[in-house]
Amino acid sequence: MRGLAFLGVAVALGSLVACGTTSENRSGGPASNTQCKGAGGKYVIGMSQANVAEPYRQRMDDDIRTAAKAVPQFDVRFTDAQQDNSRQVSDVENFLTQQIDLLIISPNEAKPLTGVVKKAYDKGIPVIVLDRKVEGDAYTTWIGADNVEIGRQAGKYVAEQLLPDGGKIAEIRGLAGSTPAKERGDGFRESIRGRKIEIAVSQDGDWLREKGQEKADAILKSNPDVSVIYAHNDPMAEGAYLAARAAGRQDALKFIGIDGLPIPSGGLKAVEAGRLSATLIYPTAGKEAVEAAKKILVDCQQVPKTQTLKTQLITKENAAQVYAKENSGN
Repeated sequence: MRGLAFLGVAVALGSLVACGTTSENRSGGPASNTQCKGAGGKYVIGMSQANVAEPYRQRMDDDIRTAAKAVPQFDVRFTDAQQDNSRQVSDVENFLTQQIDLLIISPNEAKPLTGVVKKAYDKGIPVIVLDRKVEGDAYTTWIGADNVEIGRQAGKYVAEQLLPDGGKIAEIRGLAGSTPAKERGDGFRESIRGRKIEIAVSQDGDWLREKGQEKADAILKSNPDVSVIYAHNDPMAEGAYLAARAAGRQDALKFIGIDGLPIPSGGLKAVEAGRLSATLIYPTAGKEAVEAAKKILVDCQQVPKTQTLKTQLITKENAAQVYAKENSGN
């Protein structure tokens, strides 16, 4: 009898382990299996976007729409927070009221969006975080590129190709509270450390071309010895180029951005045309987000906690080739 009793306890404990603890569920699996109804189900997905003023974010939404068309079970609803943290919190709260089956979010800033993302996750709603991060681990999966490594590659290019003998640069950063801004700055500084390269000035451009142009105009007036402008995205780099052109200094300066969108107004064409010396491709993760949502909701599968996408340095030598490849569908 004691042996049977012990066996019963062991089976019960085994069942508890198989179900998984909260921390195990946070290793990347869906927050709850109740959302997965298989191929016969219908699913409402809420996509909370930080803003659509940036071409990168508009492209992210477009990539999600395109990928979702191939999954007939999906109904994706989009919101635009317009760079307003409170508005984005409200957007997510509204999605929860609508009883969405899954949340995709690209947070405006990390800290202010952490609470509402955790609220959704704790309700059993799978959460896919794109590009920018939140604090903690209360989400199903994060998908994006390694922004520290992107910063390192940008710094390495400046140190080896643009300023091998040293010099002064200006940095136009992204939105202060967003994780890519910090990480792209940190990685860049790692690569130029000990290289006789000085960051003479660093200003926040909030990811916007107009603000990048405004900041660059002031920078060039107060720092005439700057020879390179490193912007945390292509629109701000293009804004800096416009400011330099207005001052008649566009040929004396070099400009670097990040995103490398394969669109006529994107960074690939800006490099090909010579306005930017280089950019780094930063995938939107839109297609990958829909793939993850399908695995969670339709296929009833787990997904990795972190999905890091590849980047690539783009210069005059490969810009046209990469643009053609990105638009060929291959």
